[in-house]
Amino acid sequence: MTSISIIIPVLNEVSTITKTISTAKTAKDIEIIVVDGGSNDGTIELIKCLNIQVISSLPGRATQMNCGAKIATGKILLFLHGDTLLPSNFDRMLEEILVKPKIIAGAFELSIRGTTKGLRIVERMVNWRSRYLQMPYGDQGIFLPAKIFQEIGGFPEIPIMEDFELIRQLKKRGQIVIVPAPVFTSGRRWQKLGILKTTLINQIVIIAYLLGVSPKRLARLYRSHI
Repeated sequence: MTSISIIIPVLNEVSTITKTISTAKTAKDIEIIVVDGGSNDGTIELIKCLNIQVISSLPGRATQMNCGAKIATGKILLFLHGDTLLPSNFDRMLEEILVKPKIIAGAFELSIRGTTKGLRIVERMVNWRSRYLQMPYGDQGIFLPAKIFQEIGGFPEIPIMEDFELIRQLKKRGQIVIVPAPVFTSGRRWQKLGILKTTLINQIVIIAYLLGVSPKRLARLYRSHI
């Protein structure tokens, strides 16, 4: 059995996936599974050239990640966005964390690629929330034992907030720890929409979800602004 399965959902990530895979390949005793949701920009062809396993599924990050988890052989599952780079020695860090009692899952601190000062504020807010509220999101590289993932039924197959809901379920079972090393995610969405607008949209979606607005409606709202 492989130690860690790294599952990467992608949709048109030809410009970012090579670097993402290169950081994942620095570890030993891992498998990388890329799950494509219908790319038409050459992403699949590029991944095949990198000699990485790629499968196809219906679009939707939750659906794609669940498909990858079904064929994964690792004792630990690490879900990684296609535009996010892992830190050095990530495998050792997450294995050391998950052997500790009462810890059920974890994620990494967040660093956003870009030089804008406002991004540093966003990073501090995200890392504070993650560490003190135990609420990391998907762009932070969520990881957990495969057994636990299976027990809770995987990601809820909803069009948005799947990572938020997964973490809520995990918090009922144990502690979620933040690795004191960051993943490096793309700043393209913040740069495209602006830091204030992006942050505001994110918070509106979270509040609306907690108030009971349907994920389908939230997904339409979110996608109309990105």
